[in-house]
Amino acid sequence: MNTPVPLRIDFVSDIACPWCAVGLLERALQRLDGTVSAELHFQPFELNPHMGPEGEDVTEHLTKKYGSTAEQQAQIRETIRQRGAQEGFEFRAAGRGRIWNTFDAHRLLHWAGEKGAPGQQHALKKALLVAYHGRAENPSDTQVLLACVREAGLDEARARAILESDEWADAVREREQFYTAHGIRSVPAVIINERHLISGGHPSDSFEQALRQIASEA
Repeated sequence: MNTPVPLRIDFVSDIACPWCAVGLLERALQRLDGTVSAELHFQPFELNPHMGPEGEDVTEHLTKKYGSTAEQQAQIRETIRQRGAQEGFEFRAAGRGRIWNTFDAHRLLHWAGEKGAPGQQHALKKALLVAYHGRAENPSDTQVLLACVREAGLDEARARAILESDEWADAVREREQFYTAHGIRSVPAVIINERHLISGGHPSDSFEQALRQIASEA
């Protein structure tokens, strides 16, 4: 029996990014089970690092940031909804609510990656994406974050203490600066073995093909 090829995968993304939910790699990695042994790390990137605690209406925000109309945004949301359905992610909250600050969510994700059991950072990432894009919940709200922590099986009391302090803030900023300094300007950005970059929320078939190719060359 062939030994699975170990791959380190750094998934640079933001909770606020719908394409990061589409391109979460889950189906591709399921199909590659036994072929590769993936060590998955979720790395921070903020699309709106200066977003205030009050948030901003999603339509107003996208119009101001990209110059798009409400009709254009609706078309893009439908494309993302269809792609999400193909990958098993349901965008029930598309176009509703507000854009929020995601820094505290990234602090918890960093903590989960450093101190959590295997798979808990991934579970927290998925819970946060579902809360934001599936239920239009505010990922800067303490209760929303703690509910996601519970869902991921992490220590709620420890998470609350982190949210009430500045723990992991410097570490998150260092990681963000590292990836922007290395040319990451949009997400998702998937980095394999700290060498190969795949940009964008591709279908799982495309990710699977790319990972197979990289594994065959490893």
